[in-house]
Amino acid sequence: MGMAKYDRLLYILNLLRTRRNLNAARLATECGVTERSIYRDILSLSEANVPVYYDNGYKLASDNFLPPLNFDFEEYTAAKLAIESTPLAAAENYREPLRRVRAKIEAGLSEVVRDRKRMAIDTTRVDIVTSVEPTEIERWFADLEEAVSDSVAVEISYNSIYSGLTKRVIEPYFIVFRGRAFYVVAFCRKRDDFRTFRIDRIRELRLTAEHFRRNAEIDPERYFDGSWELFGGEPVEVEVVFAGAAARVVQLARHHPNECIEKVDQNRIRYRVTVRGIEEIQRWLLGFGAEVEVLAPPELRRSMIETARDLTRLYGDTPG
Repeated sequence: MGMAKYDRLLYILNLLRTRRNLNAARLATECGVTERSIYRDILSLSEANVPVYYDNGYKLASDNFLPPLNFDFEEYTAAKLAIESTPLAAAENYREPLRRVRAKIEAGLSEVVRDRKRMAIDTTRVDIVTSVEPTEIERWFADLEEAVSDSVAVEISYNSIYSGLTKRVIEPYFIVFRGRAFYVVAFCRKRDDFRTFRIDRIRELRLTAEHFRRNAEIDPERYFDGSWELFGGEPVEVEVVFAGAAARVVQLARHHPNECIEKVDQNRIRYRVTVRGIEEIQRWLLGFGAEVEVLAPPELRRSMIETARDLTRLYGDTPG
């Protein structure tokens, strides 16, 4: 669906302020309409006393009728960086609105900021790595947003890592980007509990006619409190000892809001943290190999030992 006429007129104004040599064909491509619509839009702008003229492309005689945005250069740079790096750009229904937002920001800059922008060199770039194809996000994003907004139950076919392809009815609460992918947090009627579903693992989706009553205590700010990254569960106190290079690496950055690091000696540190569930933190710990020892809880220590035995069986007979 194309832009409403009012939005399109504003978008054309922004394009004329920031781009040169835009003829009707190029404006039509930018706006997703026919050239005939563009001619009508130019006429509407002229009738509204907007000084539009044609000289090797449509131009504005003056843009004094549009006040500049009150952005300083640092604010503009931060907004530009946020728009360019957001993973929402991978979702089709956000790609075009983000492009329009960028155009409006560029169009509304003051001359001071414009001059500094022309001389500035881009020094910062943020590449947020995702592990999904954009088409896998686009398939369900709009329907899930509608379900969240209207509190509508959704029937999905979901490819779970542990149980394979299953059908279930969920009550979606919010969509979130964490780690490398988009997830929808929902109450799962099959499990009778809240679950986090990775959107690109949804194989089929159907909005039902059934509305659900939301639990006011479930919100994006508090839902992941205590989680290592995504998973929930009962709080578990984890205590490990890192040695060598692992100890140096762990001390260089913060990995969890409630972590506590204590120096044991020149080569070792004691690391304590309370998390929900042990699966995600175990994956992290396994990456340090023999330079980490789990002291607590017992179930995490046993799981690490079992994993080490499985690896020994798998690689034990491999020629050196």
